Amino acid sequence: MQVWICHHELMRIGLLSDTHGFLDQAVFTCFEDCDELWHAGDFGSIEVLDRLRTFRPVRGVYGNVDGSELRAALPRDLAWECEGLRVLMTHVGGHPGKYDRRAAQEIARVQPDLFITGHSHILKVVCDSRSGLLHMNPGACGHQGWQMKRTIMRFKVAATQIASVEVIQLGPRGRSSVPCAPEVERLAVDLRLPKRMH
Repeated sequence: MQVWICHHELMRIGLLSDTHGFLDQAVFTCFEDCDELWHAGDFGSIEVLDRLRTFRPVRGVYGNVDGSELRAALPRDLAWECEGLRVLMTHVGGHPGKYDRRAAQEIARVQPDLFITGHSHILKVVCDSRSGLLHMNPGACGHQGWQMKRTIMRFKVAATQIASVEVIQLGPRGRSSVPCAPEVERLAVDLRLPKRMH
């Protein structure tokens, strides 16, 4: 487990997962204004990590398809504090009501405000009032998997709060699909962090 702390007045975050060796050029356009990129695993190749690192600072974890080179470069779980917000990221973690057993143990230990996973290729933004956290899964932005649309997310972190959450659709899955302009949708949900139940 690696632990980091970042301090700025406002952090603009680009969140992605499950690239599986493919990095859409639109990722760089959509994340142009981001301060950091967070990748929730299944990079698929060290080249994807290298390209992201030359673009912006990257926080990432390895996923179940990532080989020895990525596992040597990245942790399985990553916990850090960003603008007073406690963040825990792992690739295989489940979701509220159905957490992976190991992830549930890490949640109990770290007590994050924000829990980020990948793996399922299913976009989710869900408040877990029982654990007192917000769960995010950005879906998958690579071509492998069963998702119909490739997605990434953007949001801001300031004074322990998450704001301006946007889902960006990069187009349909499948390398034979015709490239299209990214579609941005701002989430119209209350993202105030739930109070932890004890």
